[in-house]
Amino acid sequence: MDRRGFIKIAGISPAIGMINPKLSISPIQPSSITKHSICRWCYNDIPLELLIDKAKDVGVHSIELLNPDDWKLVYKSGLNCAVANGSPLGITVGFNDTANHTQLLNDFTRLIPLAAEYGIPNIICFSGNRNQISDAEGLENCAVGLDPVVKLAEQYNIRVIMELLNSRIDHQDYQCDNTAWGVQLVDKIGSNNFKLLYDIYHMQIMEGDIIRTIQNYKDYIAHYHTGGVPGRNEIDETQELNYAAIMSGIKETGYDGYVAQEFIPTWKDPFNALKVAIDICTI
Repeated sequence: MDRRGFIKIAGISPAIGMINPKLSISPIQPSSITKHSICRWCYNDIPLELLIDKAKDVGVHSIELLNPDDWKLVYKSGLNCAVANGSPLGITVGFNDTANHTQLLNDFTRLIPLAAEYGIPNIICFSGNRNQISDAEGLENCAVGLDPVVKLAEQYNIRVIMELLNSRIDHQDYQCDNTAWGVQLVDKIGSNNFKLLYDIYHMQIMEGDIIRTIQNYKDYIAHYHTGGVPGRNEIDETQELNYAAIMSGIKETGYDGYVAQEFIPTWKDPFNALKVAIDICTI
């Protein structure tokens, strides 16, 4: 299952409003500058309990893109969740269409207080596909729809982050497919509780010039995802991006958040591939 399918079917349990974590285990604190996270959907065939153990073995501090039913298990293990899944509407149905605003507001109104209980810093959101909506109209619609969501996020000290995705290969017709459009939206909303999730894999496909873009727009970016280009596989020497240089470029911006591995492993031992990626990205 790919990420689009994983997010689409990821529902929210009716019982989550009764969660009371009261966790007795403090999350693992990174010993290096880099805080490492991994995206759950890339290891969807692996039971979460096993994924937690393997992730801790290779120096991972967070498992992200989780639904509320999984938060407690991850936090009790000593790991964090750097980014929670947002609305079950998913990637293609987003804030750029006013018809979705009521449902999105309901979903985030339910999720934001729960995320705050766990100390989860970010919740992901999406523009949605264009569906013939112009970039100017989509920008305005996103700002209108996100306004009450971000105001609620401010109350709970949660950040809502919109992901930049490529519309050439993986997410055709997706609207927030370039940094400039995302930056305009952040400026339009004007809150520290709304930023961008800069996916390096996706933006290499759309724009390139990764390090310069990251450094020019550092104040607009709250989180990073990795992935090898082409193919979204391992980030080793088999692909075109120099992740050691990219991580150094991120470090120079003063960024102190998480960097999440979001590649689909092809090696026989996926955790060996993950260990290599963690080593490459540790600054």
